[in-house]
Amino acid sequence: MEQGLGFAHFLTQADSVGKTVLGLLLLLSIASWYLIVTRTLSNWLAKRRATAFETRFRAARSLEELTPETDSALSALVTEALGIRRTLAGGAATIDAGEVLTRSLNNAIDQEMTRAEHGLTILATAGSAAPYIGLFGTVWGIYHALVQIGMSGQGTLDKVAGPVGEALIMTALGLAVAIPAVLAYNAFNRRNRMWLARLESFAHDLYVLLTVKHGQR
Repeated sequence: MEQGLGFAHFLTQADSVGKTVLGLLLLLSIASWYLIVTRTLSNWLAKRRATAFETRFRAARSLEELTPETDSALSALVTEALGIRRTLAGGAATIDAGEVLTRSLNNAIDQEMTRAEHGLTILATAGSAAPYIGLFGTVWGIYHALVQIGMSGQGTLDKVAGPVGEALIMTALGLAVAIPAVLAYNAFNRRNRMWLARLESFAHDLYVLLTVKHGQR
C-alpha cells in the first residue's frame, strides 16, 4: 500500500464527526474507569469497616460502649437507633417505639443504598450507549471513506480495505468502552444486593436488641 494504515492514520483522516464520536467514547471510558476504581476502593473500605465494627458490636456488653464511627454504615445504624431511643425515652406511652425505630432504620438503610448506587447510572449508560456510538462512527467512517474513494476514482481492494478497516476501529473502541462498564455494573449491582441484605440483617438484630432484649444486655 502507498500509505501506512493504523489508528494514527485513522485519526489524521477522521473528520469533525469522527473526532466527536472518538471524544464521546473517550469521555465515557474515562468516566467508567474512574467509577470502577473509586467504587471498588470505596466498597472494599466499607466492607472492611463494617466487619470491624460488627466484631466490636458482637463483643460489646451495651450499645453505649461502642464509639460512633461516621464512616461505617453499621455504626450509622446504631447511632440512628440510639438517637431514636433517647428521643422516645420521655415521650408519650401511646407512641409505638418499635414502629418509629423500624422507619428510622429503613430510612438509614435507604440513604446508605443511595450512596452505594452512586455512579451506576453512568456505567449503565456507557455499557448500553458505547456500542451504538461506535457503530455510528463506523458507518460514518465507511461512508466518508467511500466518498473519498469515489472521488479519487480508485476502487481497487488495496484502496478500499484500508479506509474501511480504519473505520471499523470505531466499533472496536465502542466495545472496548462498553464491556468493562457492563461487567462493572453487574458486579456492583451484585455487591449492592449483598450489602443490602447485610444491612437489613444487622438492622433486624439491632431492632431485636433494643425492643425485645433491652434491659438484658
